[in-house]
Amino acid sequence: MLKRKRFTLPGAEEVVALNASFEQERPERVLEWLASNATAGEVPLVSSFGADSVVLLDMIAQIDADYPVLFIDTGKHFILTLQYRDELKAHFGLNNLHSITPDRELLKEHDPRGALWITNPDACCNLRKTIPLATMMRDHVGWITGRKHFQTHHRTNLKIFELDGNHLKVNPLANWRSADVADYIRTRSLPGHPLVPKGYVSIGCAPCTSPVAEGEDSRSGRWRGSEKTECGLHI
Repeated sequence: MLKRKRFTLPGAEEVVALNASFEQERPERVLEWLASNATAGEVPLVSSFGADSVVLLDMIAQIDADYPVLFIDTGKHFILTLQYRDELKAHFGLNNLHSITPDRELLKEHDPRGALWITNPDACCNLRKTIPLATMMRDHVGWITGRKHFQTHHRTNLKIFELDGNHLKVNPLANWRSADVADYIRTRSLPGHPLVPKGYVSIGCAPCTSPVAEGEDSRSGRWRGSEKTECGLHI
């Protein structure tokens, strides 16, 4: 039996070519290409199970319900997010969903009271998100994200494919507008996150997430009152 060739990290020129090929394609085509080429789970979908997460989960479930999906369980999520995760797992029949959790010893050492988010939110995100994902990514070529241009000015030049050090990030929804997301969810009659009707447009950990007022950008409710705009996974 021939051994399947592993999906390898593309070089800078290959990434440019991929972006040229997929710039005008539907997100489903990007995911289909990944599912056909990264067939040993080298590029999993990392989902927050937040406000817009249902879109990519629906797309990937239609392509392959066994496609690997990773959820970073920081220990600080809204209970409603955890319930929503379980609801979507059952709804889509996700057979390969895995939760990533922070290292217990590191938590004991650096955040024994669970209050690091108050004094140093960057360190809290690093401990509970960045380090766990980086550890998991040692066995992967890259991952799929749900980032989009409209979310913040930092993401306006986001490409569908991008190199981040020695990993590939794939952003199938980069070119989508907020209306595109809403239309897709409505057309597909997908279950919405229960916090969205309460004004939560971008949903992360409970202590650092607040509702968004009309006219604010979609991530203004994250780390409100500080200059922090990213958790560290995409810096």
